[in-house]
Amino acid sequence: MGQSVAGIRIPDSALARAAAAAAAAQEPALLYRHAMRVFLFASLIGRRRALAFDADLLYVAALFHDIGLTRRYRDSRHRFEVDSANAARAFLDGHGVPAAETAEAWRAIALHTSFGIHPHMAPLTALLGAGVETDLFGAHFDEVTRAERDAVLHAWPRGAGFKELILEALAEGIAQRAATTFGSVCADVLERHDPNYRRMNFCGRVLGSNWKD
Repeated sequence: MGQSVAGIRIPDSALARAAAAAAAAQEPALLYRHAMRVFLFASLIGRRRALAFDADLLYVAALFHDIGLTRRYRDSRHRFEVDSANAARAFLDGHGVPAAETAEAWRAIALHTSFGIHPHMAPLTALLGAGVETDLFGAHFDEVTRAERDAVLHAWPRGAGFKELILEALAEGIAQRAATTFGSVCADVLERHDPNYRRMNFCGRVLGSNWKD
C-alpha cells in the first residue's frame, strides 16, 4: 500500500511512479515539493466537493504543471504552461494513456494560471487550479482544514522563503521569453524581477495596430 497524507493516498501505479521519477529528474526540489502539495491540496478539495476525478491523472498533471520552467525549456518560445502541458502529453502518450485523458491533462496544465477560468472547467482542470491557488495564495482554507494543511506541510514542507523562491523560479524560467507573458500572470513576475522588462499592453496593441481606425 502506498503512502497516505491527510487521508489522501499517493498514487503508486506504474504510471504514477514513472511520472514521479521523470519530474524528480528534471525539477529542482522547490518545484517538486510544490507539485506534491498541489496534488494533495487538489485531492483534498476534490474530496470535499465530492467530485469524481482520476487520481493518477491529477498526480501526473500536478507533477508536470511547472516542468516548463526547468532548464530544458529556457530557450522555448512558448508560454511555460504550454511547454509543461506538452511535456505531460508526450509522457502520457508514451505510456499508452487514452487520447481523451491526455487531452484533459493538457488542458488542466495549460490553464492552471488562468485564474477565473479553470474553476468553470471539468474537475481535473478545476482541481489542479485550486491546488495551485491553495499552495501559492493560501486560498480554499475553508475546504482544507488546519489539520490537513499541517499534514501536507509535514510531508512536503514549503521551506524557508518559499514565497520569494517560487517567484524567482518563475522569473528564471521565463526570463528569455518575455514576449510570452502578454496577457498572463507571468507579466507580474517579470515586472517585479527584471528592471528592464516592459509589460506589453493590450490597449496599446489595439490602438497601435495596423488598422487605420
